[in-house]
Amino acid sequence: MPSILEARLVSGTDHLIQSKQPPGTLLPQIVCVALCFGITLLVGCEKKEPPPKPGPPEVLVATVAEQQVPIFNEWVAQLNGPVNAVITPKVQGYLLRQDYQNGFFVKNGQLLFELDPRQYQAAVEQAKATVDRTQAEVERFQNDVTRDTPLAAQNAIPQKQLDNDIASLNASKAQVVADQAALANAKLNLAWTKVYSPIDGIAGVSNSQVGDLVGTMSKMTVVSQVNPIWAYFNISESTYLSNAAKIAEIIREGKARPTIPVTFIQANGDVYPHTGHILSVNRQVATGTGTVQIIAEFPNKDALLRPGGFGSVRIQTRGNTSALLVPQSAVIEVQSMYQVIVVSPDNKATFRPVKVGDRVGQNWIITEGLKPGERVVAQGILKVQQAAAAAPQLMKEGGVPVSAKPYEATASAGGSN
Repeated sequence: MPSILEARLVSGTDHLIQSKQPPGTLLPQIVCVALCFGITLLVGCEKKEPPPKPGPPEVLVATVAEQQVPIFNEWVAQLNGPVNAVITPKVQGYLLRQDYQNGFFVKNGQLLFELDPRQYQAAVEQAKATVDRTQAEVERFQNDVTRDTPLAAQNAIPQKQLDNDIASLNASKAQVVADQAALANAKLNLAWTKVYSPIDGIAGVSNSQVGDLVGTMSKMTVVSQVNPIWAYFNISESTYLSNAAKIAEIIREGKARPTIPVTFIQANGDVYPHTGHILSVNRQVATGTGTVQIIAEFPNKDALLRPGGFGSVRIQTRGNTSALLVPQSAVIEVQSMYQVIVVSPDNKATFRPVKVGDRVGQNWIITEGLKPGERVVAQGILKVQQAAAAAPQLMKEGGVPVSAKPYEATASAGGSN
């Protein structure tokens, strides 16, 4: 059976014959066609060279750094004012006027509410009249005693009459004292129709409207002292025992030491600009939670912090310790087990199990498994998981090697209860 090339040559020859070309021109054309087909087949059958093998993946490595690191702990905290005065009127009456703006600062002694004073004004007038009447009786009995004293001495009148005059005088004097006390009470009731703030602070939204009948059970509003403000947080009993010596020193001195600074971290993650200090430690361990309540005090002149707000407090609980630091991105966690990829001096990448401690900003303390000066892959872990080698480049942060920056350690969640 003829090959494809032969078939094509025959077909071309037939075509030339059928086209009735002159005999002298057929052979060169057949040779040209054969050469073209041969070159095409040779080019098509040429073997391609395999692509070059890729080199080791480029990764960023960090040098394990040994540094002195202060260890901090954080606890969830809730804010509250040292004084939260519930404003309740001491008398009953209709609310005539609210004299402050909801949510604004108020001063000690500032007028907040005014009640209808008319009934209490009438009671004052009545008490004044009663005092005047009893004082008139005192004068009358005093005159009787003055008149009857010489007469009784001359036996012109019975001694009993003088004794009665003296008793009536003493009783009327006592009645004057009682009536004056009633007058003072009536004046107090009248004064209490105006409700004043007992402290400097922020007055909340009023719970009473103009025209409401309010009384001694009505909680009209709350005024909270916010400067300073307190942060309440609970520490575990074990943490308390670990720091019992420092806490005992505070208790012995009878006051908090400003040398124990406390940082407050707001709910949005921003650090509060003013540093606080430990104010008090509760007397007991809560039986339900096994924690001890601690209060930290912070200056709050601009009322940036408000009662009821949440955040966290950050306190240094341990002194400096020698710690091996690696970036958190270099640590691989698998089923609560930790490992890193170590790059050897000849750029061989191997997995190594490690034990981790507290977090230090964007880094982690390694307690076991690494030595100072070793290199670990910080970025590009996925690239080297299937490779045995790596092309490392020193990891930098803002142009400064990671291992050259100072750190502050923050205890992990498991150790901050």
